[in-house]
Amino acid sequence: MVDRRLAVYLSGPMTGLPDYNYPAFHAAARHLRGRGYFVFNPAESFDGDTSRPREEYMRKDIEMLLQADMVALLPGWEKSKGVAVELAVATSLGLVLHPLEDLAF
Repeated sequence: MVDRRLAVYLSGPMTGLPDYNYPAFHAAARHLRGRGYFVFNPAESFDGDTSRPREEYMRKDIEMLLQADMVALLPGWEKSKGVAVELAVATSLGLVLHPLEDLAF
């Protein structure tokens, strides 16, 4: 059996939030990595560049999501259109969804 860390994809709101909510994504990633998870953090895509078209970010997000074992939902996820797309993909893949608090705290 191959021993590897569980891969978690962070899913949460970005559009319209101060600093695209990157501080919350980075804090969650640090905490989960400290607990031994491998973390896919969309806020790290493109070295944090926020000038690209939304579609480009969504393509990268879905690419990361396809490699994840589970999804951690950041606060406010319920109001995000991007999260709705990610959850449609995640549930169709059978990924387990967790509120961030269930994994991190």
